[in-house]
Amino acid sequence: MKDSTLSITGISAAVAASLTWSMNFVAPLVIGKYSIFDLAACRFIIAGLIGGLILIANIKAWRHLTLNDWRVAAGLGFIGYVGYFIAVVIASTYAGPVIAPAFLGLVPVVLAISANVHGGISWRSLKTPFALAALGLLLVNSHSIVRFEGESFTTLAFGIGACVAAVALWAWFGLANQKALMKRPGINPWVWTAMMMIGGSLQTLIFLPAGDALGLFQAPTLGFGQDAIGHLYVPAFVLAAVASIGGAWAWTIATQRLPMALASQLLSLEIVFATCLGLLFCYRWPTALEAMGITLIVVGVVKTISVFHGSAVDKLSVKLIIRQCQRRNENL
Repeated sequence: MKDSTLSITGISAAVAASLTWSMNFVAPLVIGKYSIFDLAACRFIIAGLIGGLILIANIKAWRHLTLNDWRVAAGLGFIGYVGYFIAVVIASTYAGPVIAPAFLGLVPVVLAISANVHGGISWRSLKTPFALAALGLLLVNSHSIVRFEGESFTTLAFGIGACVAAVALWAWFGLANQKALMKRPGINPWVWTAMMMIGGSLQTLIFLPAGDALGLFQAPTLGFGQDAIGHLYVPAFVLAAVASIGGAWAWTIATQRLPMALASQLLSLEIVFATCLGLLFCYRWPTALEAMGITLIVVGVVKTISVFHGSAVDKLSVKLIIRQCQRRNENL
């Protein structure tokens, strides 16, 4: 990542990652009677297989990697994908499909704030775009919050705990992934993505017996034949190829080229894309609050980019002035 300029490639990659990951929110609408666990298991296993093909195609790019590199990638695969998904499912089950999305919408804001704790950009410059994004996320989820019908305190507390865990896991993944990539500046984004997916796939295989014992899977009852093609195999393959592999690859590029505080703010576009996809599936226009929320998120993202662009220009100007002074001193 170069501090002197903002990478158009990095910004485009972060937006692409947000778009691909937004598919996760509409996937449950197309799986019929199959459970979300059926979809997740197929998805992560297929993602691991695709990851294996990527490694075969790029064998020279990963031969030098160490066992520690594989351990780090596998750990990130669990934190950002398998573990995060399990936390989201628990959150949706116990807190309901209403409160969970509202909490998960805070991920970009929490990640952006965490990434800027150690400095980089003045908090005064970031408070307005952060506030706009937070308010926009709240408005987009407002219809869900208003519809919430209370559960028992114990159930709700457990669900909210899972929500907090999911937010913490993804914030942890964002920061840890950037730190890992900074230690491996020359690593191929495709190879790093494949390593994380293979790690997540192996962890999924380990989880299968426990999930089957808990009765989480419907596929053994519904069957793995022709009916599973449209409701299970195709959605799982699309999510694996586009959301898992494509999204992780795009996020790796964004992480390599952008400050995390900016990349995470761009991630708030995920809820915009998810809302738009959800509206298409429901054949309706957004409500006034949803439209206002989407607008605020986009404005917040644009203002964040302008803040970091201004900072980059200022740093570049300072460097140019220093170089000019050094040249004058050399001439003297």
